[in-house]
Amino acid sequence: MALLSGILFIVLGILILTRSIKDPLVLLPLVVTGLGFSGLVAIIARVFRGK
Repeated sequence: MALLSGILFIVLGILILTRSIKDPLVLLPLVVTGLGFSGLVAIIARVFRGK
């Protein structure tokens, strides 16, 4: 989960610096969706590992 969250914030930082995202309200759903997805991947990975 940490790797996916880190990648999410790096990509969002790049998008902000290159001015691809002009509306700050777009960031909130992107962050929430990205963190939710990385949490889901972490849960699925834990289930498959059996811990």
